[in-house]
Amino acid sequence: MTLKFGTSGLRGLVSELRGLPANTYTVAFLRMLQDRGALNQGSKVYVGRDLRASSPDIAQFVHAAIVKAGQIPVDCGALPTPALALHASSENAPAIMVTGSHIPDDRNGLKFYRADGEIDKRDESDIVEIHAAMGDAVSLPSPVDPVRLGPEPSRSYIDRFLSFFEKGSLSSLRVGVYQHSSVARDIIVDILRELGAETIALGRAEHFIPVDTEALRQEDVALLKHWAAAEPFDAIVSTDGDGDRPLVADAGGMFVRGDLAGAITAHFLGADCVVTPVSSNSGLERCGYFAKVVRTRVGSPYVIEGIAAALAAGGKCVVGFEANGGVLLGSHVEKGGRTLPALRTRDSVLPILCMLSAIAKTGRPLAEIAADFRFLAGASGRLEGVPTESSASFLGKLAADAAYADKIFSVLGGIANIDNRDGVRITARNGEVVHFRASGNAPELRCYVEAKAESRADELLGWGLALGRAQILES
Repeated sequence: MTLKFGTSGLRGLVSELRGLPANTYTVAFLRMLQDRGALNQGSKVYVGRDLRASSPDIAQFVHAAIVKAGQIPVDCGALPTPALALHASSENAPAIMVTGSHIPDDRNGLKFYRADGEIDKRDESDIVEIHAAMGDAVSLPSPVDPVRLGPEPSRSYIDRFLSFFEKGSLSSLRVGVYQHSSVARDIIVDILRELGAETIALGRAEHFIPVDTEALRQEDVALLKHWAAAEPFDAIVSTDGDGDRPLVADAGGMFVRGDLAGAITAHFLGADCVVTPVSSNSGLERCGYFAKVVRTRVGSPYVIEGIAAALAAGGKCVVGFEANGGVLLGSHVEKGGRTLPALRTRDSVLPILCMLSAIAKTGRPLAEIAADFRFLAGASGRLEGVPTESSASFLGKLAADAAYADKIFSVLGGIANIDNRDGVRITARNGEVVHFRASGNAPELRCYVEAKAESRADELLGWGLALGRAQILES
């Protein structure tokens, strides 16, 4: 695995990132800003990290690179990615988050933020170009002592929600918080208790656990059902490693998929337009809750571009979200005389609070609220250890060879539509959906499916993964 930009940030093995690479990519990012006149010498650059074992060490290399580039590193410690982004934007300063998000502990990454928000695909391309031009004649600078910041960024992040959601508004709820190794684990408990919920901490871990909210491990599925069966909860909530993607389960311990969590959030906030990747459930267009649904490629930079376009086209309340559940608030929201400012980076706490507030406000269980959206049953999985070139060969043939695709999908009644915006998303004539795409963060082929029933979705997912495995082995 080599270092590369995926759906959100630079990712790779710790052995490939630690040391000079972390240093030089940081310098490339800062040079990009300097070349554009967006960063002056001696400016502050905020740095945060998640709780994986390698993050403190990699952060030290980032600090040294910031000094090398003529800036001042400010160490914000361990905190959620959206908390770092919020604080940096309030200071009109760039930021760098050391995190691998949900990927295993032997991998890590860097997420870069301009003063006005998360970098986009053009920025990624410029960083790669600047980094390549630096060549091999780069030496590793000596360690530095950064400016240390206290709890202010986390406190501001907490206050963001406490000033919008009414005090005591969740007092009727009992919520389990699956803490594992999420950097947001204590912040979530603090916020829920401040809003009145009875909150029970569950599953706190001292080692890093790669919780992927788009493809839950069987261990996590079993834990959610075990806790729900053991005692009564209105919901069980959690996040991925860096706290920008939510995990929410209903009273029965059933996971609410990320795109459905995003839809519930957008509806609660009164969105007239939602922006989401092509991988999100096709029920968004059928549910009738949103005047406009804008589809993008997979990845937060594409969603951010879509949000900007939706606002330019006249969207009043624009909410973006991904199939992993991360919500990007595109515009300010007014509700009950309170204002929640826009934050165009993935966030986990906002969807958690909106879903819990919907339960408290309506008095209905989350499973019933979710059913109102009439989503097709969805499932997703992945084939690990699949080289990028193998995925590309399979996807290219599926998209370009109509006879090949028709033959494969004849068991589903044939093909009604093919969407090639990101990977290959096929809608079969029987109404079922199978979407293959290569992961941007790891050597994986991902598969997303939709069907009328959960049991059929699981069956279809098994079929899709077996198909992908067989075709890749044959190539």
